[in-house]
Parts: sequence; structure tokens; C-alpha cells
Amino acid sequence: MRRLLPIVLAVLAVAGHAAAQPAARPLDVSYTQFDLANGLHVILHEDHTVPLVTVNVWYHVGSAREKPGRTGFAHLFEHLMFMGSKDVPYGNFDQLLESVGGTNNASTAEDRTNYYIDIPSNALDLALFLESDRMGFLLDAMSPKTVDAQRDVVKNERRESYENAPYGMAPIEIAQMLYPKGHPYSWPTIGYMEDLSAASYADVVQFFKTYYQPANASLVIAGDIDPVKARASVERWFADVPVGTTHIGPIDYPHPDLQHVEKKTIQDRVQLPRLYLTWITPPHLAPGDAELDVLSLILAGGKNSRLYKRLVYDLQIAQDVAAYQSSKTLNSEYQIVVTARPGVPIDRIRTIVDEEIANLQRANPSAREFQRAINQVESSFYDRMERVGGFGGVGDQMNAYYADTGNPGYFNEDLSRYRALAPDDITAAALAFLPSSRRVELVVEPKK
Repeated sequence: MRRLLPIVLAVLAVAGHAAAQPAARPLDVSYTQFDLANGLHVILHEDHTVPLVTVNVWYHVGSAREKPGRTGFAHLFEHLMFMGSKDVPYGNFDQLLESVGGTNNASTAEDRTNYYIDIPSNALDLALFLESDRMGFLLDAMSPKTVDAQRDVVKNERRESYENAPYGMAPIEIAQMLYPKGHPYSWPTIGYMEDLSAASYADVVQFFKTYYQPANASLVIAGDIDPVKARASVERWFADVPVGTTHIGPIDYPHPDLQHVEKKTIQDRVQLPRLYLTWITPPHLAPGDAELDVLSLILAGGKNSRLYKRLVYDLQIAQDVAAYQSSKTLNSEYQIVVTARPGVPIDRIRTIVDEEIANLQRANPSAREFQRAINQVESSFYDRMERVGGFGGVGDQMNAYYADTGNPGYFNEDLSRYRALAPDDITAAALAFLPSSRRVELVVEPKK
């Protein structure tokens, strides 16, 4: 889910040609930042539009830091962070937030785990108290019993979201086909059942001490704040969080090198067959990453996109189609997903998808469809900037930019990647990164 532009199937209005538009104003998201003595990096962004504030914490650990045989730890830990800490008994976290009108959530991906609390600005200290207590003193309240309880919850989540969900095992199969054994993206974030069962209490404690130390986290406070007072509150609540003692080095892993077409068909309790085509593509923010976002919109971004119009509207042989660049730190994945209508052979779907990719590899997209895609990118970008809190809001995005570039205010540079593109850049990306001879092809067909 990380960094995936929420624009894949958005149907948005089409503006005029770029030449008729005034020059876009550069984005300016101001901030201050500092480090505490224990290594916690803090970013403050002032926005008085509404009397709300978000407290957004990123721990720079995801499932990519796990080891074979111990998968699912990062996600399991996300659950344990809500099981109580030294001064916040189990159940009080949500009760205290709800009593002042706050909300919170968390998510885990391959490269990070993030937590946010959105709260009225006059309750900022409550949010900081809650986050600091579980960052510094979670182990004081954790026991083998709480680990066992959340282990069972995670196992049920895996059954519900993957094993018993329509097409749920597809992403797990694709990752195993796409990556060499031992690659950090080859196992699912939810983990394997046997690994979750094997996780010991000592394993979990060591994971916390290694990856939940303050120097491996960044804290963004964005919204209706006085930066001077907010800094004083941060120092009050987080200064006594113990310093970590474990060094975290770079990830050592076997690099993917798929040189052929890897094919597989699996059966599932579904009504319609579905085709997945997946390629290894450049990492987030690397050359080619933005081009593939735009290419996705030209192929499947709305009812006028090439694949949607041909497969779903004109020929009426597909139920739906999606295309997207799933951007990640080590490398990204580009995927096209088509659900066939009843009785339509998957081979016919695959042939048409390949024809449309080949068309983009031979000739540039038209000026109109290229500009429509750029407009969709900009619309999605500004939509996320309208709110400071939640997943994808300004606070969360500042933490993402800090993790990727070291610059929490990377908004203008990020959007400029797209504005600098030309139609022939999309053609070049299709040629370079979507070869029909090197990819994974997975078909999910109804169980007989």
C-alpha cells in the first residue's frame, strides 16, 4: 500500500491542454525539525486551517527487515502496540482518545510501520503522552500472554484477508514467483502461519529493542500548533524514552533478476477468472517511477483509458481492469490486473493487454490523454494535501518524504517529477520496464 498513488481507477475531469494553463505555483510546506538526545527525529508543521492536529509516528521497520522463518513480526508488533504500556493499561489508549474526540490507526508495509493520532489541538499533550509511553515503556506491560493473544488475532486476520478472501492468495503467490528466495519482498507482510506460530516471546522482545528505539523513528506533529510550545511538549514527553543500543545496518538481500516469463495458474473460490501481469520496476522516486504512474493512468485510469475502454466498454469481455506502480524502497512492482467476464478465455485478455502495451511502446500517447493523466496526478496530489491527518495526509506524507529523501518538505520536488514529463518519456518507460519476455503471469480461475 506504501506510496501507491490513490489514482488508479479514479475518474476525474479532464482539463485543457498544458499550453493553455498558467504556470503552476510551487508548493511550500514549511516546517521545523530537530533531534532529541535519544535520537528521535521530530518534524513540526504549523497549519491553523482547522483546530486539529495529527501526531504521526513512523518506525523505519517493515516486513523487509524480517528474517526467513520469522515473518509477520512487523505486523504483529503493530498489534502489540495497542495492548497497553507502563502507564496506559490495555483499553485506556482508545478510551482516552475517544473521550476528547480523537481517532487513531496504524499500518504495516514492507518498508515501514506508521501510527497516527488525529486529535483536537487542545489535546496535543494527551496524544504525545500515549505515543511516548508505548515507544519507551511497552515492554513493562507486555507478557507472553499478550503476545499469544495478538498472535491469534493476526492468524485470524490472515485467514480472513488472504486464505478465505476471493483472490486473496494471489499477491502471496506473485511475490514468491517474482523474487529469489530470501528477498525481503518475497514473503507477505502478514507473515506465514508457521512463522507466526514459532514466534517466541523472546523474539518479540528483541524485535522491539532493535527496531522500536527512538533513533529508528520519526515524529511529525502537523496542524494547529504553536511550534515553540509543541517542541516543549515533545521534550517533556519523549526525553525519557531510553536510547537504543542495537545498530541497524542496511538490508543485505539477493537482488531480483527475472529473465523469463514465470507462469502459474491457481484455483480459488471465485466466480470469474482473473489475470495478473507483474514486472520488477525502479524504486520509489528513481527515474521511471513517475513515468510508470502516468502510464498506469493512460492504460487504466478511468473510463477513457485504453484498457478500460477496449476491454470493459467496447468489447465487454472484462469486468474490470487496474494498472499501477507499487512504489517501494528496494525496488517497485508494476502490475496489470484484469477480471474476465464469464466465458471469456484469459488468453484473449492477455493478447489485448499485450497489444495495448506494444502500442505504447511504438508510439507516444496523444497530447490529450497524456495531459489527462497529468491532471489526474495533480488532482490526487492536491486532494491528499487538503487534510493534515490520517493515512496520506500532510503529516503522514512529511514522514514519508523524510524517510525517502531526508527532506520532509519534498512536496514540490515530488510533483515536479510528473510536471517535467513529456509523452515520449512514457513510451520510453513502457519499452524499458514492461517487456513481454520478463514478467510474472498468474491466473486465478474458479475452483472446479
